[in-house]
Amino acid sequence: MTQANSVETPVYQGQFGEFTITDRDRREVIIYRSGLMVAALSFAIGTTLVLWQGTSPMVLNASSALYACFCIALGVSLLTIHIYLGALHRLLQLFWLVGSAAALWFALNYSTPLAVTLYDRPAALFGIGFTFAALTGIYFKEAFCFNRLETKLLTPVVPLLILGHLFGFLSPYGEKILLAIWAVLFLVFGLRKAFQAIPDDIGDKSVFEYLKKQKKAQA
Repeated sequence: MTQANSVETPVYQGQFGEFTITDRDRREVIIYRSGLMVAALSFAIGTTLVLWQGTSPMVLNASSALYACFCIALGVSLLTIHIYLGALHRLLQLFWLVGSAAALWFALNYSTPLAVTLYDRPAALFGIGFTFAALTGIYFKEAFCFNRLETKLLTPVVPLLILGHLFGFLSPYGEKILLAIWAVLFLVFGLRKAFQAIPDDIGDKSVFEYLKKQKKAQA
């Protein structure tokens, strides 16, 4: 994508024509990145509390609140992320919705903190795991688009940990190691996104317009 000379609004040359970046586009990118940063911080703090401070009631209750914050922030990011394939975008949002609804159901129907419920009942990941599938979709998109090392590592780490706990082929120590790696890399990812050029996350708007026209033509 190359930038043409312009005094007022920069004009970009896309695959299917020229386009400009609006203030709304920039706001959406800022919201997307802010959601990722809040999600990463919530996840990192919750992981640190559980791994370093044990399983006291106060820590576990705090981890439940942090998980709720993580889910909300991730949902905000999924609303504002720019993905060329609309069907994939909606699928990731659906995954988030199913996973969040499952987490809410377990939180309301079990007296134990959510972290304990997940640890003692791995089958709960059949529902809550959809949230992490949506997050992995973001990691994959970022790895594919920007060739980021941390997202290349996160893409297999997350499903490995989820499936390892679900089917019991990871030791407790192995799960802790993968959880710590996940938290650190997620935080690195969120921090690096904060310093990335905003147009990168907007992408080629001419592709969006082309796909929109194709959809209207098919209708």
